Amino acid sequence: MRKVFVIFSITSLAIIALLTYINWKSIFLLLIFVPLIVMGFYDMFQSKKTIRRNFPLLGRLRYLLESIGPEIRQYFIETDLAGKPFNRLQRSLVYQRSKKETDTTPFGTQLNVYEPGYKWINHSIRALPLTDIDFNPKIKIGSQQCERPYNASLFNISAMSYGSLSKNAIIALNSGAKQGGFYHNTGEGGLSPYHLQEGGDVVWNIGTGYFSCRDNNGHFLYDEYVKRAILDNVKMIEIKFSQGAKPGHGGILPKEKVTDEIAAIRLVERGKDIISPSYHSAFTTPLELMEFVRTLRKGSGGKPIGIKICIGNKSEFLSICKAMVQTQTYLDFITVDGGEGGTGAAPLEYSDHVGMPLRDALAFVHDSLVGFGIREEIKIICSGKIVTGFDIIKTLAIGADLCNSARGMMFALGCIQALECHTNTCPTGVATQNPKLVKGLVPEEKSVRVFRFQHETVKSAMELMASAGIKHPDEVDRSIVSMRLDSTRIQTFMETYPELTKGCLLNEDTVPERLSYFWKKAAAEKF
Repeated sequence: MRKVFVIFSITSLAIIALLTYINWKSIFLLLIFVPLIVMGFYDMFQSKKTIRRNFPLLGRLRYLLESIGPEIRQYFIETDLAGKPFNRLQRSLVYQRSKKETDTTPFGTQLNVYEPGYKWINHSIRALPLTDIDFNPKIKIGSQQCERPYNASLFNISAMSYGSLSKNAIIALNSGAKQGGFYHNTGEGGLSPYHLQEGGDVVWNIGTGYFSCRDNNGHFLYDEYVKRAILDNVKMIEIKFSQGAKPGHGGILPKEKVTDEIAAIRLVERGKDIISPSYHSAFTTPLELMEFVRTLRKGSGGKPIGIKICIGNKSEFLSICKAMVQTQTYLDFITVDGGEGGTGAAPLEYSDHVGMPLRDALAFVHDSLVGFGIREEIKIICSGKIVTGFDIIKTLAIGADLCNSARGMMFALGCIQALECHTNTCPTGVATQNPKLVKGLVPEEKSVRVFRFQHETVKSAMELMASAGIKHPDEVDRSIVSMRLDSTRIQTFMETYPELTKGCLLNEDTVPERLSYFWKKAAAEKF
C-alpha cells in the first residue's frame, strides 16, 4: 500500500504539473492534491499510528468514521428501543413533554410484555376520577427535630454541579424549578450565583470536597457554611457520601472546565483538576456523622438535613441506622442513588460494576429504616434513570417518597445524548464551559421546557395512581407493581421484596436471617 501511494503521488504531481503548464487555471488542482500528498508522506514516516503508517492517507478514514460512529448509530442504525443509556422512545417522550407536544403513541406497545423484567401497574376496577386528584402533591420533609420542614414536589432536579453544567443550563434549571414549584439540587460543586439568581428552591449538596464551605486545605469551614445555609433559597442540606456514577471514587472536574469564576465559587485554585476525596474528613464514624448533622442543622437555622448515598456495604448503612437510634438524632431525608450511573463521567468499571442497583438499594434502605422503627422520621428520595410517570410509580412502590431526575432534566434542556459531557465539547451547551457553545442555550426558552417536562411527568404519575385507585403518593405500596420473572411466573414487588416487621432490627433476637451477618457487623462506633 505504501508503494502504491508513492507511485500515485509521483504520477499525480507529474500530471498536474503538465496540466498546469498547458493551462495555468489548473493550478487549483495543486491546492487540492499537494496537501493530501504531504499528509500521506507524513503518515508514512510517523510512528504512533500503525494504520496510517501502513495505509497512508486512506488510513485516516478509519479514525474519521470511528469519531462519527456514535452519531451514525444514533441517527441511522438504532431502533427505538436500542439506545443506551436512554433509548429513542424515552428521549422523545421528554422532548415532547418539554415542548408540550402530543406524547401519545399509536398501535400499542413496542415492548415485549413476555420478556423477563417487564413491569406494569395493577390498575383498579374502582379507578378514581381525575377531578379527585391533586396534580401537584407535596411531601413534607422534616423529622421531629427539624424546625423548618420543607414541602417538596414529587419530582425534582437531581444533583448537577455548576462546572459540570454550564451557567446557562443552571440558570434554566433553576428558573424552571421556580416556575413549577419544585427544588433544584446544586450537586457537589458548590452553591453558585446561578443557583440563586432565579429564586428557585435549592437543595445544597455538600460533598467530600466541601465546595463553597471549605478552608485552603479542603476541610469543612463552619462560618462559610452558615453564610450560605441561612439563605432563603436554600431549603435543605444534603451530605453527599456517593453518587451512582462512581461510588467510592470522588468527583472529578477537569482543569479545562475550571474557570476563575468556578474556582472562586468552589474556594479552590485554578489550573488544576478539581478532585473530590473519596471519603469525608469532617467525620469518621457514624456517631461523628450524627454530630455533624446536628452542626449543620444548627448552622442552617433548623432546615432539613439529609444524606445522598449509593449503597455498597450493607453493614455501613446499618451502622448509620444504629447511630441514629443510639443518639436519637435523625436524618430528615436519605437520597438513594442507584449504581446504574448518572450524569457524572466515570471510569467504565465504576459505572458498570460498583454500587447496588437502584431497585434493590431502595428496598434495602426502606426496610432498614422500618426495621429500626425510624421510617416515619425520614423521607426517602430516589434518583436514577427517572423520566416517566411509571418510573416514579415504580420507585414509590418499592419505598421512595419522592424522586429526582438529572438526565431527564438535561434532555428537557436540549441534551441529545451525545455522550460528550466530560470533554467540554457538548454540542447543546448543557455540559460545557466553552462560551461559544454555552450561548446556544437560551435560559428563557429552556426553563419553560424544564417546567413543562416536570409538570407533565408528575401529571402522568398522578393519572397512573388514579387508575390504581390511589389518591396520594403516600398510599403507593409494593402491591401496586407487578414484574414478570419468566414466561409463566409473575410477582408483585410485595412478593419480590417482602417487608420487614417494624422494630425487628432493634434486637438481635428478631433480626431476619438475611440481614443477620450485616447487622452483627454494623456498629455505631465505626463504618
